[in-house]
Amino acid sequence: MINAKIPKFKSLVPLKETEINHLLWPPKFSSLPLALQHYINSDTPIHGQKIHSYILKAGYKPNTNICIKLMILHLKSSCLFYARQMFDEMRQPTLSAYNYMISGYVKHGFVLESFDMVRKLCLSGETPDAYTLSMILKGSTSSYAELYFPCIGQPVHARIFKCVVEGDDVLYTALVDSYVKSGRVDYARRVFDLMLEKDVVCSTSLITGYMNQGYIEDAEDVFSRTTEKDVVVFNAMIEGYSKQVENAKKAIEVYIDMQRLGFRPNISTSASIIGACSALAEFEISQQVQGQLMKTELIEHVKIGSALIDMYSKCGLVEDARRVFNYMPEKNVFSWTSMIDGYGKNGYPNEALELFSIMQIDHLIVPNYVTFLSALSACAHSGLVAKGREIFESMERDYSMKPRTEHYACMVDILGRSGSLNQALEFVINMTERPDSDVWAALLSSCRLHGDVELANLAANELFKLSSDSRPGAYVALSNALADAGRWDGVSELRKIMKIRGISKGTGFSWVGGDSSLKAFFAGQQI
Repeated sequence: MINAKIPKFKSLVPLKETEINHLLWPPKFSSLPLALQHYINSDTPIHGQKIHSYILKAGYKPNTNICIKLMILHLKSSCLFYARQMFDEMRQPTLSAYNYMISGYVKHGFVLESFDMVRKLCLSGETPDAYTLSMILKGSTSSYAELYFPCIGQPVHARIFKCVVEGDDVLYTALVDSYVKSGRVDYARRVFDLMLEKDVVCSTSLITGYMNQGYIEDAEDVFSRTTEKDVVVFNAMIEGYSKQVENAKKAIEVYIDMQRLGFRPNISTSASIIGACSALAEFEISQQVQGQLMKTELIEHVKIGSALIDMYSKCGLVEDARRVFNYMPEKNVFSWTSMIDGYGKNGYPNEALELFSIMQIDHLIVPNYVTFLSALSACAHSGLVAKGREIFESMERDYSMKPRTEHYACMVDILGRSGSLNQALEFVINMTERPDSDVWAALLSSCRLHGDVELANLAANELFKLSSDSRPGAYVALSNALADAGRWDGVSELRKIMKIRGISKGTGFSWVGGDSSLKAFFAGQQI
């Protein structure tokens, strides 16, 4: 099975006199292995392909050893087509030859071809070793492989368990990573606990898996047991903490600890800690981080600039966000999107739409799906129905981007907020895809805003069909719409349904920032 066509690559350019090592040229047949190894170890292995041309012109039939070295030379030169040719010319490829080809395919993204090579290996009578299996596991984590082989870690684990292959740290680390990326952190932990020596790479992979699934305490346990830490494992903890506002404070603590231990933050560290500050609205700490970054080259990195824009915008400091944006030496679509979104969410829809236009016309930046969502949201808050429809239609017309359900929901919100409820309903009915709960929720919210009880009831019923117990806010919105219209019998009936289905509205609370932390205060609670 082939997931992409392997290119032949361009023909070799004649080498200049200075590119030829005169001590190795012309090579004697007895010194071919030495000459090939020289180029394999060099920074310019592609120059060694001249030796292959020399062999072909001389009519020399290389032995297995030279064939393998030629294959390695082509792999290091990113010429997979010629490497495969050398492999196919071998009468009886060795296990190492198979492993080199499998590794080459995986490293260059041709994962399904690597799996075909594994099948060929097994059919030849050879037995995969630990390196073969580690390459299979590495390839299994790619997006192509996940479509065709979603649970490849388990059969590989079975071979190790049955003692068909003796496992080592490299193989076990690959197995843990494979389980983590397939969402089976429970299996990953079993393998991790059986390892005699747990290296930092394996620990980092497991920590990432736990953080992604919200198992904070398990991640902390693995982190505490990691004796030899590096910047990457600290980054995994900081990034994991920063994803949830209730744990974002811990991200700052880990950030401080890693520097006390002598570890220097890198781009990923800085971007994650700025994200944590965004969640906490701790712009003072972000300013300290920014001050640190200004003493390094990292401040010029587009990822850091985009993170700072997002942080200042979430803290309501739009002018500071724009100042960072203006001084960025390089901007990409994410930078522009962060600034457009910041303007829109802070009540500056006109500035957001102006920047959206400048991005496309003056800088020829192609918007992505999030950019369009930010622009549509700005139109919704400013009541610009015609502009919103123009932006929505331009997605497919100008950029061949098919709108997603979130864009449809935003367009329904634009029409609904303006009071065009019938147009909003017609827009939903004419959708090319089946409306999801967000689309119906947007219509329900607009109906409640304008007091259209009948249409609110219709939207709510469609919403309940899709998610009868996961959207308590929809029940509340419908109940409020009925109450506003004086239909108290309907309110009572709806509350009975909610009680029967076990649905209750979550208690409202507000985040209040103090001198040392961010705390949640509930209605009626005394400060």
